[in-house]
Amino acid sequence: MADVLLTHGYFLLEDEKELEIMKPYPPLGLLCLSAYLKSAGFSVEIHDSTFTSKQALLDSLRTGPPGVVGIYTNLMTRSNVIEIMTAAKDARWRVILGGPESVNYTGEYLAAGADVIVVGEGELTLAALLPAIAKSGVHRLREVPGIVFLDETGAEVRTEGRKLVEDLDSLPYPDREAIDHSRYLDAWKRHHGASSINLITARGCPYKCNWCSHSVYSYSHRRRSPCNVADEVQSIVDRYNPDQLWYADDVFTISHPWLSAYAQELRARKLHLPFETISRADRMQKEEVVRTLKEMGCYRIWIGSESGSQRILDAMERGVTVEQVQRAVKLAQKFGIQVGMFLMWGYPGEEIDDIEATVRHVRESNPDIFFTTVAYPIKGTPYFEKVRSRVLLPKSWAIASDRDYVVAGRHGRGYYRHADTWLRNEVAAARVAGTDPLEAERLRLDARNAKDAMENYTEEADARDG
Repeated sequence: MADVLLTHGYFLLEDEKELEIMKPYPPLGLLCLSAYLKSAGFSVEIHDSTFTSKQALLDSLRTGPPGVVGIYTNLMTRSNVIEIMTAAKDARWRVILGGPESVNYTGEYLAAGADVIVVGEGELTLAALLPAIAKSGVHRLREVPGIVFLDETGAEVRTEGRKLVEDLDSLPYPDREAIDHSRYLDAWKRHHGASSINLITARGCPYKCNWCSHSVYSYSHRRRSPCNVADEVQSIVDRYNPDQLWYADDVFTISHPWLSAYAQELRARKLHLPFETISRADRMQKEEVVRTLKEMGCYRIWIGSESGSQRILDAMERGVTVEQVQRAVKLAQKFGIQVGMFLMWGYPGEEIDDIEATVRHVRESNPDIFFTTVAYPIKGTPYFEKVRSRVLLPKSWAIASDRDYVVAGRHGRGYYRHADTWLRNEVAAARVAGTDPLEAERLRLDARNAKDAMENYTEEADARDG
């Protein structure tokens, strides 16, 4: 029996939206944990639930000899994690949770049956925790930094924090051989014509957008050396030969000197794979940065725009301007890089004039792709604290997520569906105006109707639309 079984609560077959998109990636965090623990002498198993059924995981917990199971948590998998945890506890497993979600709800998860919750990065903590549990059980763990648990009296104990790993190059590459990567590669190839693999070059984000969770890495930013990352890319190419990469960093272009050095490292090795990644507009203002991305193989860059209203951006503490976003979009497209844009409705203080500014901003920026969401308060963020007194949860915590919070006094979701209609029709009209003026006028009419619906939205509609 392994020293620890690692798993997560995401099941692709239960996710209708993701089944349509079909761009799954392996659980990189678990693979990093597995690699580190194995290098430290532990035996590790991974049950990658992405392509399996929940029942298969539950059955394996109920029938296998009980040991220690570590479960990754995020805000979208809460109900699954609780179900997995309940089955594990019924079969006498000891349960460790980690990830951003469980840190924010330690009391709730401990009450639901978790034995220990890891706070922050998991590698060093798990390596200390596993032998401590074997020696002392799950209620006498005060000497292990970076955890929360219940002592013998049932009191919640939070130990001192553990320092983050300073030298990321000291960590082994993710344990990709522990799972069946072919399923991910085949899914991408079958649905999109190109296989893809994910990796990270850094951990953490130093920016302080007040709706973003920093519960694992705090506001740190630590970067691997260009040589170390290029070595991993070479190993990925040698073993899996993917058609493209996904750099899953929070802000890939945060350090321009690092980016330049990494590009040189790839050139020296003749490594050139198409990739997409995420950045910030204020770190994409220089032509040489965007040119470097293109030369490296970047075909799409994702930018968090959030709003076209500077007033709202400042309230979010985004640290960027509308003009910087527009310049970043145009620069990327100038060099042949597609731009994906993230937008957010419903942030506190947003009025219809701010929404109109966002519509105008997206129309003028004209990103290749844009997605909208309605702002939701994640526990532990400044945004959550800002609206805490107005936050309501209309369903049981165990089957909900932070996305289900309702902020009292804010418009219902139907209002923001009209905003989506207004936005999409305005942008579509601008795109066809030169080639199909009649279609453009039809789209503008639909946009005006959506705006009118928002202006005439009633409290009764808010109550009905939730």
